[in-house]
Amino acid sequence: MQNNHHHTGADRAFTAKGALCTVLLAVCLMGTMTACSSKENKQIQQTAASRAEQRRADSLALKVAVTPTTDCLPVFVAKERGLFDDHGVAVSLKCKQSHMDCDQAMLDEKVEMMASDLMRTERLIHNGLPLTYVTSTNAYWQLIGNRLSRVRKVDQLGDKMMGMSRYSATDYLGTLAVDSAKPKLPVFRIQINDVDVRLKMLVNNEIDAVMLTEPQATAARMQRHNVLFDSRHRDISLGVLAIRTKAVGDARIRQQHDAFVKAYNQACDSINQRGLAAYADVLKKYCHVDDSIIGRLPKMEFPHAAQPRTADVERTKNVKWKTF
Repeated sequence: MQNNHHHTGADRAFTAKGALCTVLLAVCLMGTMTACSSKENKQIQQTAASRAEQRRADSLALKVAVTPTTDCLPVFVAKERGLFDDHGVAVSLKCKQSHMDCDQAMLDEKVEMMASDLMRTERLIHNGLPLTYVTSTNAYWQLIGNRLSRVRKVDQLGDKMMGMSRYSATDYLGTLAVDSAKPKLPVFRIQINDVDVRLKMLVNNEIDAVMLTEPQATAARMQRHNVLFDSRHRDISLGVLAIRTKAVGDARIRQQHDAFVKAYNQACDSINQRGLAAYADVLKKYCHVDDSIIGRLPKMEFPHAAQPRTADVERTKNVKWKTF
């Protein structure tokens, strides 16, 4: 009997001890959970605050729509090498795949500035969106024929497909090339806005010819496709950076514009002095190219910011756009 009592007392002590441990463990767990919950809440608050700060910074930054093309390289270099920061202007780049997307961002008031071409911008101005030119750019376009389609001259494009973008430099220049060559049969103009898709369709033999600027034109030439037309041979310069005129009326944005131009000019000087290869990392990041394409890019000069030439603006007047 005594033994039984002894065991029962020990069992009770053990049970009490176990219960105490359980309570302590629960308290610890609750403490840990509270600490974790508090830490999570703090992280959520910090993330929300960080997002709010980012939104505020973005709303104050000069928003610029750009395309993955070399005419935008001074803007990319100024951003990546901190030149905008040096001149006291926060710039937020909105990367688009086509000038049409840049137009839409401008129409939706999501950007103040954009890369484009005179055919597009003058049409926007005519349709009621006042724009001011920040600078002309060194953009040029080549009409490149698919080597498997055996297109070596523009007059061989009759009854074939040509890729470009409507109401744009590519539309205007493509029509100019075709009208000058007078193929016996009509040329089917296919709207392909995305500059990288246009190149892929040529490389994948899905189209007979496309209008391309750099670096896409170099990528096409490296695949042994044929240059049929080059806008530089006609002394036509249509690339521009444009800003919404209403935005320039704002004193803060006017200040940002002036600082942007200073940084842009500094970037142009640096590229001209050091060459494209010095900015291979920037080209890879923004233009979707590899070292082989960068190594084959033609030598380019990037002039300081200057207004488009009157002769080029005049070309946009009374253009007879053809229906597709």
